[in-house]
Amino acid sequence: KAVDLAGLSPSEPLKIADIGCGTGASTMQLARALNARITAVDFSSDFLEVLEADTEEAGLSERIKSLLCSMETLPFEDEEYDVFWSEGAVYNMGFENGVNSWRHFLRPGGLLVVSEITWTTGDRPSEVQKFWESAYPEIATAADKISVLERSGYSPIAYFTLPESSWIDNYYRPLQDSFPGFLARHANSDKARAIVEAEEKEITLYMKFKSYYSYGVYIARKT
Repeated sequence: KAVDLAGLSPSEPLKIADIGCGTGASTMQLARALNARITAVDFSSDFLEVLEADTEEAGLSERIKSLLCSMETLPFEDEEYDVFWSEGAVYNMGFENGVNSWRHFLRPGGLLVVSEITWTTGDRPSEVQKFWESAYPEIATAADKISVLERSGYSPIAYFTLPESSWIDNYYRPLQDSFPGFLARHANSDKARAIVEAEEKEITLYMKFKSYYSYGVYIARKT
């Protein structure tokens, strides 16, 4: 959906940076959908090893290059990329800091596609407000995030929120299924149990308050 809304054409050669790529689910999708050379950036060597194995198996190694690096110290040239893509990762450096820092790596008219935790209503219960403001103080409404993009030298093109299935079927349920194995690998230690309890708290909160927030996907053009 983001590819379509961004107007990215499979016939156009592109240079894309996928920032905070993890094990490369988005990277692989972009490589299959577009005529692109992709630099996949993450600070986890374990994640990049998975990506490299998958790209080799899929025959995409010539189109995807992995880069072990912090998103805050990217070794790119000014105006080097046509697209900066980042899903579920910009919070590591903050939305405003991220979109400002990455702008000069985009060519004039280049595209930014970034997802960010977003309030979907103007008001919400204090319980969920306190949780997310503590976990990520930059959480805000889409209007606030779009204002940040405009102040940072971008022209917004499109915005949508991830569906409930992305949270539950593709994230929370698989995560919960992994808890027993995780606890067993760590001998049911206090630290391991604390991690699981924190995740369970977040899951419970989402199920109770999912109408008030989601991940928003923001698509904007460098002006």
